[in-house]
Amino acid sequence: MAKPVASDPKRIGFLAFDGVTLLDLVGPFEVFATANQLSGEALYQTCLIGEVRRPIRADSGFSFHAQLPLDEAGSFDTIVIPGGPGLRVKETNATVAAWLKVHAPETRRIVSVCTGLYGVAAAGLLDGRTATTHWNHAEDAARRFPKVRMDAARLYHEDPPFFTSAGITAGIDLCLALVEQDHGSALALDVAREMVVYLKRPGDQLQYSEPLRFQVRSIGRLQRLADWIPGHLPENLSVASLAARAGMGARHFARVFRDTFGETPARYVETLRLEQARERLLQSGRSIESIADSVGYRSADVFRRAFERRYGVSPAHYVRTFARR
Repeated sequence: MAKPVASDPKRIGFLAFDGVTLLDLVGPFEVFATANQLSGEALYQTCLIGEVRRPIRADSGFSFHAQLPLDEAGSFDTIVIPGGPGLRVKETNATVAAWLKVHAPETRRIVSVCTGLYGVAAAGLLDGRTATTHWNHAEDAARRFPKVRMDAARLYHEDPPFFTSAGITAGIDLCLALVEQDHGSALALDVAREMVVYLKRPGDQLQYSEPLRFQVRSIGRLQRLADWIPGHLPENLSVASLAARAGMGARHFARVFRDTFGETPARYVETLRLEQARERLLQSGRSIESIADSVGYRSADVFRRAFERRYGVSPAHYVRTFARR
C-alpha cells in the first residue's frame, strides 16, 4: 500500500445545499477520505459546508446535517461544488456564486462536479476558460454562460485553478486525479482499487462510452450480443462468428446490425477495441504489442495503423501526450 510523504493536511470543503445530487457530493468525499484511511495519515481534512443551517435535503429525499455553515467555513485548499437541481434555483445559485467570489482568490483549487458548474460559472470565475459538465446540461449551460467555452464531450477538464467534471462518477475520476497530483499515482491506485473503480480514466475520454451507446440502441438478440462483445474483444469477432452467436445468417445479420447501430459489425468491433486499447495505454504500463494482442489485433503494426487512422496520432505519441508521468 502506498505511503505518501507526510505533510500538513489539505483542507477540502464540500458544499451542500437543498436539492444536491447525493453521489456528486459523497463520491468525491469518499475519494479523499479513503486516501486518509489507506495512507494511515490525515492527508486531507474534509469538511461539509451547508448553504443552510437546518438539515439539508438531497434531490433523492435523503436528509443530513452539514458540519459548518457558509459564514463560518473559513478558508480551504480545495472547494468541491457538487451538482443537483437545487443549485439551479435562483436564490441558492446567487448565494453560492457570491460565496465563491469571495473565497476563490485564496483557494488553490475550485472543483465542480456535474452541474456544480452552474455555481462556479454564475460567479464569473470561468469566463474565458474551458469547462465541462454533464452532457445533458451542456447546451443549457452554454446558453446561460456564453463566456465559458463548453467542452461537452470530456469526462473532466483541468484549467487551474478550476477543475470541472461531467456527471456523477466523473467527479470520482477527477478527484482520483487530484489525489495523484497531491500524493502520487501509487496512492491513487490504492484508492481506486479500494473503491472498485477505474484508475485515472483520462479526462479527454468521452462521457458517453461506446459500449453504452451501442447497448442503448440494441434490441432483442442484438442486445445480448452488444452486452457480450466488450468482454470478448480478443476473440474471433468476424461477421460469420457474430452472426452465428446471434442465431442469424451472415448477410441478414450484417443488414440488421447496420440498421440498428448505423455502422457495420467490423466498424463496431474496431471502435470497441480501440477504445479499450486507449484506456489500457494510459493505465497499464504494458507494451503496445501486448495491448494490441489483448484487444484482438493480430499484430502490433495492424493495431498502430488502425489507432492512427482513428485518432490521428500513433499509440506511442498518444501515451507521451496524455499519460501522467
